[in-house]
Amino acid sequence: MSGPGQKRKAKASAKSYLTMNRWNIPTWLEQEVIDRDRHCVYCGARFTSAKLPRRSRPSWEHIINDENIVTRENIALCCIGCNASKGTKDLAVWLNSKYCGHHGITRHTVAPIIRTALHSNNGA
Repeated sequence: MSGPGQKRKAKASAKSYLTMNRWNIPTWLEQEVIDRDRHCVYCGARFTSAKLPRRSRPSWEHIINDENIVTRENIALCCIGCNASKGTKDLAVWLNSKYCGHHGITRHTVAPIIRTALHSNNGA
């Protein structure tokens, strides 16, 4: 038997499950990515609760530059520095940039989610 309090909790839970941030990432996916990506998926900078310089703070990243692809395979957290450098460049092109060379970022040093994206898209 369910009472009014239980119905409110279920409704609130369903509502939070369906809410999205300004990038249209559902709350459930946002939390999943936050739990997965504790470091920048590109340079490996660790995200901590301590005050970080702005460039080192986490930011939302669409691995394949299509804001309509909102999946666990395409949404990641990277530092603002890497995100600003990558911009709208294709991932494979960006990995050959001066920025990546300077920061030691290669196909082999990126997080598994990025290596999977490179493999899935034949380096696109």
